[in-house]
Amino acid sequence: MKQKLRTMRHTAEHVLTQAMLSLYPGLKMAMGPATDEGFYFDFDYSKKISEEDFSKIEAKMQKIIDEDLPLKKEVLSVEKARKLFKGNEYKQKWLDEIDEKGEKASLYHTGNEFTDLCAGPHIASTGKIGAFKLLSIAGAYWRGDEKNKMLTRIYGTAFPTQKELRVHLARLEKAKKRDHRKLGKELDLFCFSELVGSGLPLYTPKGTTIIEELQKHIEFVCRNYGFGKVMTPHLAKLKLFELSGHVQKFNEEIFRVSSLRNHEFALKPVQCPHQTQIYASRPRSYRDLPIRYMESERQYRAEKSGEVGGLNRVYAITVEDGHSFCRVDQVKDEVKGMVNIIKDFYTALGLWGNHWVSLSVRDYNHPEKYIGEPKDWDKCEEMLKEVSDEMKLDAKTCEGEAALYGPKLDFMFKDALGNEIQIPTVQVDFATPKRFDLTYTNKSGKKVSPVMVHRAVLGSYERLLALLIEHFAGAFPVWLSPIQVKVLPVTDKNSKYANQVTRQLSNKNIRVELDDRNETLQAKIRDAQLQKIPYMLIIGGKEENAKKVAVRLRTEKNLGQMSLGKFIERIGRKIDNKSLDL
Repeated sequence: MKQKLRTMRHTAEHVLTQAMLSLYPGLKMAMGPATDEGFYFDFDYSKKISEEDFSKIEAKMQKIIDEDLPLKKEVLSVEKARKLFKGNEYKQKWLDEIDEKGEKASLYHTGNEFTDLCAGPHIASTGKIGAFKLLSIAGAYWRGDEKNKMLTRIYGTAFPTQKELRVHLARLEKAKKRDHRKLGKELDLFCFSELVGSGLPLYTPKGTTIIEELQKHIEFVCRNYGFGKVMTPHLAKLKLFELSGHVQKFNEEIFRVSSLRNHEFALKPVQCPHQTQIYASRPRSYRDLPIRYMESERQYRAEKSGEVGGLNRVYAITVEDGHSFCRVDQVKDEVKGMVNIIKDFYTALGLWGNHWVSLSVRDYNHPEKYIGEPKDWDKCEEMLKEVSDEMKLDAKTCEGEAALYGPKLDFMFKDALGNEIQIPTVQVDFATPKRFDLTYTNKSGKKVSPVMVHRAVLGSYERLLALLIEHFAGAFPVWLSPIQVKVLPVTDKNSKYANQVTRQLSNKNIRVELDDRNETLQAKIRDAQLQKIPYMLIIGGKEENAKKVAVRLRTEKNLGQMSLGKFIERIGRKIDNKSLDL
């Protein structure tokens, strides 16, 4: 079904392109694929086109669909194809690449009216396109490279039926309200600066609080499983990443750093090579293993500038990373421990249970993509399959999804909008320790290589924060909320007691703010609710005289008056238990 839907959307994109060429003479088409959510089309045009033009474009698209034009494939020489697309530098660049490969050009004709370079596939005719809708318009660099010209991109989607389209549009509307970029700004969690650079998020005190709470929690869970915290530099000699194999595979994604004093370094794209050197710093015995390190630190990836956006794709990634160096006979227990860490962590976020697991193995047809020996890969894949069976993970085998150095268990979670996001992972690696000549002395006195088990539980703090903002729509559980309590005196007369309450809460390590502005109580309540603060403590004359507080939830539910001690006990229990309710 997914492939059929994608094929229909691909054809809808051709119809969009045909409509645009008809409506806007002089427009140059660049590219336009189908996507998981719909389709888009990039074009070069001298005049501005806006969303106000969508109704006109959709009407022209519908006319093409109603004509039920057949789609036919033609394969011809690059030389002949060049003549068809004379004057279009974008198509000529595509043809250059086809020519370099020594291949012929594949084209699709829509009736006798439109032709485009395309590998297909397509549905038989335009009349078989179901319900469609144009969604938005944005700028996009050609090939996602900011050195290239900025083009205009139109996004759209299509479904077999009008009902499915309506459901999708309603979901998109819901997603807009939960968009982490929108809520991140409204809740003052993070920002970006052109002076600092796109893809380099800056965290406000509130955003930093959330990240610190996540870090404290994951480190607490991991310490219970024997992990010790380490710290490594943000940069290293390039040779470190040549030995690990990352330069060979991800050369374009590595930031090089140099100075006028002839320093030549690379910003670390991953943490594992650094951590191997802590292991290598002293002799190890079989009795020492397993040795477990954890670290939450920045990594850097030179992503294509056109693909950077929000917190989901950035240049500076704060990654929670851990590695265990162990004997072969310890591997399964190590993996099981890491799976349990993942379970513990995501249970506290209310996400465990709404997930599936991928057993990501190598692409058996292309062994050149990986490092290490085939026999080690066989053993790693076998062990992960056994863990899946023994822990009843029901992992689905996904060929070609393995890491550079070994197979892995990837955990796919669904957020509140039904989007699938892969964050936690456990990876078994026989190759990296051998590359760095890591050893331990076994019972026989012989030096042998350990196995390295990689794990990322929360992945990158950036991606997880984006997920949590959208999952909770900014209304975080009380343990994660940047401000947990807002104290609201009704009048200035109640300010002294309100200050006393605020100090007592703060002394109990509860994150609290006092709103003593010269505003009405309703205005203060409204602002606290907009900031999605879990608890409001309203203090008027009655509360002050009784030495109590009136507790109101952000859900607008009133819990009535209670002593401050009772409230502190209540909120403390919710925080300690990582409760999802108030």
